[in-house]
Amino acid sequence: MKKRTFCLMAAAVALFAFAAGCTDAGQGTVQETSQETAEGTTEETTEETTEETTEETTEETTEENTESQAEGQIRVGSLKGPTTMGLVNLMKDSENGDALGNYSFTMETDASVLMASMISGDIDIALVPANMASIMYNKTEGQVSVIDINTLGVLECVTGNPDVASIEDLAGQTIVTTGQGTTPEYVLEYLLSEYDVEGYTLDFKSEATEVAAALQADSNTVAVLPQPFATVACAQNEGVASVFTLTDVWDGLDNGSKLLTGVTVVRNDYLNNNTEAVELFLSEHKASAEAAVSDVEGTSELIAEYGIIEKAPVAAKALPKCNIVCITGDDMKAYLSGYLQVLYEADPTSVGGALPEDSFYAE
Repeated sequence: MKKRTFCLMAAAVALFAFAAGCTDAGQGTVQETSQETAEGTTEETTEETTEETTEETTEETTEENTESQAEGQIRVGSLKGPTTMGLVNLMKDSENGDALGNYSFTMETDASVLMASMISGDIDIALVPANMASIMYNKTEGQVSVIDINTLGVLECVTGNPDVASIEDLAGQTIVTTGQGTTPEYVLEYLLSEYDVEGYTLDFKSEATEVAAALQADSNTVAVLPQPFATVACAQNEGVASVFTLTDVWDGLDNGSKLLTGVTVVRNDYLNNNTEAVELFLSEHKASAEAAVSDVEGTSELIAEYGIIEKAPVAAKALPKCNIVCITGDDMKAYLSGYLQVLYEADPTSVGGALPEDSFYAE
């Protein structure tokens, strides 16, 4: 396989990975919240936005933070999508009083809100897109660390076109997708380049629902969608199916990295003063992620209960395809650093202008 230098025109500041953020999949219809989020395709987050949000942190917020920490509460923020799908078992244990840690959970649809909350100190631990963790590290001058990878890649090629079964078959095809100027575009372009695919056209839509509509109108449409949107699109149209995942395509390169969606980060000042609490969270997060994989039916009920996907049967179909994990240590560093390197070469702003130093990766 011929390897080539991957180069793209720099686009808007990319904040975002790809897992579908917020889904209302009842009655076969995907309804998106205010944005196609975090683990889906997010809007740009500028320094101005973060600075304005940080400036709005008042003395009242500081007092609330102090009170929460005095009670020993671990404040966790996550995004409405696959990263929280791996967290719901812990959320339920906490709600029932069965968790070992004392937690408060906040679920957002906008990744920039989580980043601002981390910077202002309103939350201690956040499950965010992989590239946003790097942006946060650069913006805070190294004041956050990544403690695990919580979700691998969730992008899939969905089509009813009988001529498409592999990434090489995308040569000469029009590929309908979302994420122009963000990480989905960079990942797709990278893989097409590495596999020497030529003559293709990328047709970008603003929302996943538009891609689903294109598949509904013509089953021969070739689309790239994140989970759980890919599962919902297949449920809406029996003439289409997921023919391959970009995760498998990435793994085929065997370059030591992984295609990622989400990671978990912690504020270093919290980590330094609450090491045992962070270790406890990491242990319970791992157990929650493992339960999401082993108990699909029970976890799907919780996913519906917490409003991530409206219907449990749809969640049950999507959950096994969301690549929920809890990867730490050397593997975390190898997979994440390789992934960020690809994004950096595509557009340095997508990772905050510079690759994180070794201190970014918690041991």
